[in-house]
Amino acid sequence: MTVGTNDRMATTPVQRAQVENLYVEAMVLADEAHAAFAAQRDLGGIRRDGMLQIGLACESLKTTTRLMHVIAWLLHRRAMIAGDPGAGPDDSAARIGDPVAADWDICIDFDAPVQRIIAASERLFERIAALEAGWAAPPVTPVQQLLARLEARL
Repeated sequence: MTVGTNDRMATTPVQRAQVENLYVEAMVLADEAHAAFAAQRDLGGIRRDGMLQIGLACESLKTTTRLMHVIAWLLHRRAMIAGDPGAGPDDSAARIGDPVAADWDICIDFDAPVQRIIAASERLFERIAALEAGWAAPPVTPVQQLLARLEARL
């Protein structure tokens, strides 16, 4: 995150608050995912269906992976905002990467709480990816905005 002194003063508090709030949300969701998948695994119905057990295990791993990518990204952003010299914008952890999509043909057979967790983890990942894309875009100055409006009128 290479920004000038003035830009850093204007954006860092907002970014810091966003990162902290998303970090709390991600950690709560990770705890909920652990509990929901464990509860689903312990239910009698899933034990009788081997394919459903395998599907649950796969979707549990995908959801956990998705959440761990989000948490790693957020921790790296925290370090960058804090000015940690070991955390740079070109590090692999500075990019959220490609999403690991859930297989909703399998997920449809899970209980509603598990489906909600999977969907919430996908939405959180999408939000992080959108946030990263927005932060990567160069800031538009008021002069550039004015010139763009003038150009659009001509």
